[in-house]
Order: sequence, then structure tokens, then C-alpha cells
Amino acid sequence: MLILHDVPDLPNADLQPPTVAEAGDPFAELRVIHLVTRLGRGEPVRIRDIVDRLNADYVDWSFSRGVVIGAIVQLQSNWQSDFRSTSGIEVRDGLAGPELVIEDTPRVGPWLVRQVVRLSAACTERLRAFAVEEGAIP
Repeated sequence: MLILHDVPDLPNADLQPPTVAEAGDPFAELRVIHLVTRLGRGEPVRIRDIVDRLNADYVDWSFSRGVVIGAIVQLQSNWQSDFRSTSGIEVRDGLAGPELVIEDTPRVGPWLVRQVVRLSAACTERLRAFAVEEGAIP
């Protein structure tokens, strides 16, 4: 066992660098889709506004427009696979750049929650695998 000594005026080493969100990362996608799930329905929302909100909510993360669009396009693909329709999750060009429009029907909310649950499970599994690989869990 290591014996540690208190050292006066020693700065805290518990600092973390920012996390740069990457396309395909379940932790980044979870944050994006969690926010998308809480957006209004039936009216366009600028992707730029979603990026700005994510960067404000998660100050230790950096989200780019490309990462956010990638997560939303994957969500759109999941919708098309489940419902054989393109109307539920729409990304379109607006006057001020790309916009997201979410269908205003009762099926959207529960479906989006299931997407967040799926992403949360993927993150939990990734953390579990990391803990096992690093020896934290026997």
C-alpha cells in the first residue's frame, strides 16, 4: 500500500481535458439524441442551435455540426428502418442552414426514448468492458 503525504499548496491534479465529440461515439450520440428527444415537434429547429445548446449544456465537451448531423442522420435511418417512412425525422435545408423537423405524432416520443435507452445501454456496456479490461472488475 502506498503511503501518501499531505503537501501544502499542492494544486489539484483532478483536471480533465475537454472531450471532443466524434461521429459514431455512443457517448456523443447519447447526448445529441437525449437533447433531440426533448425538442418541440412539427417545427424546424436549426442544427446550429442544437450544436450551441449541446456545447452550453456539456461545457467539458466540444460538439461540431458534423457530429450532430451524423447522429441525427443515424436517428433518421433508424426511423426509416422501423417505420418504412421518411417523414418522422427530417433534416432539410433552411434559410439559415440545415434544420431538423420531428414529426408531431404520438409514436415519436416513445420511439425516441427507446433510442436513448439503446444508446445508454451501449455506453454502459462500453464502460463495463473498459472496467473489465483495466482490471477494476474481476
